[in-house]
Amino acid sequence: MQRVTIAQVADRAGVSTATVSRALSGTRPVSEEVRRRVLAAARELGYSGNSIASALRRNRTDTVGMVVPSIGNPFFTSLVESVEHVLQAEGRQLFLCDSRQDPEVERQHLRSMIARQVDGIIISPCHGSESASAVQAAADAIPLVQLDRHVADTSTDWVGVDDHEAMRLVLEHLHATGARSAAFVSSAMTNSSTELRLAGFRRQTERLGIRTRPDWILLGEYSMAWGRSATAELLDGAELPDAIVCADDLIAIGALRTCRARGVAVPDDMQITGYDDIDFADLVDPALTTVNQPRDRIAAEAVRLLATAETWGGTSAHTALAPSLVTRQSTASPERSARYLTGAEHQESSSRS
Repeated sequence: MQRVTIAQVADRAGVSTATVSRALSGTRPVSEEVRRRVLAAARELGYSGNSIASALRRNRTDTVGMVVPSIGNPFFTSLVESVEHVLQAEGRQLFLCDSRQDPEVERQHLRSMIARQVDGIIISPCHGSESASAVQAAADAIPLVQLDRHVADTSTDWVGVDDHEAMRLVLEHLHATGARSAAFVSSAMTNSSTELRLAGFRRQTERLGIRTRPDWILLGEYSMAWGRSATAELLDGAELPDAIVCADDLIAIGALRTCRARGVAVPDDMQITGYDDIDFADLVDPALTTVNQPRDRIAAEAVRLLATAETWGGTSAHTALAPSLVTRQSTASPERSARYLTGAEHQESSSRS
């Protein structure tokens, strides 16, 4: 097969060969519209050029590394997909690694990425403290942005969702549906997501007068198995909360399964909420009320911050994007709850008279 030439790419894009060279090499600026046309033409024709030589000339590989705690978690799978789409639109590639919730594995991946000379790293650290030294060492070597989770006292940018705002949305919704007591089920306190969501839960339950108890705060891991066992522990207790607030959808799906197995009706006997709005959240029965994280916006902001760090250096900016609450059938509607409470109050009044 005859090799595609730069002249053919120029003809397809409607520009000169010099413009193609500038657009592909990055040595001199071209407009974003022209750059996109050239990249599209190169992809359509299968033109690669001498990418190794170009990378050496520009001191770039057009590759971004990404490390996540668990690629098996649907939330991180979708987040990776969003980041990859943003990078692809810029003509860059993603080099993905799974730390498997192990700080030492995470450290090895970060070292490997630096050795491979990726242009930058996007990471969701697996541990709030044990990941700190490796994350900072990597940030000292190349541009790095933390995503979703973060470790404190590191000079890097971070982008994620506002967990306190998410808990406000969840608890205000539950309060409006008549819930006056709530349990919280999450992972162990080893990452920023768990810490912030628990802090938000405690703040909002106190503010709204929703009762909770120390033995209703159950910390294990982000998994359906933990959701099942934690909910079983709650159902075996002497008193049941009105609602279970879960720190991710996997836990919440496990909670739903245990309630179904035990004959506990959701949401009539127990309301359940999740966090992340993974694809399965709308497929379980009953469909799960959950917090939606704007994954595409988070991914776009992470890539933007990385580009800024590549050009100007890290700024230690923390960007918390607003979440939204997706209400489905695992929680009661405020209207139905209002009718129920009115009926209960009327019955109580009648009995007193």
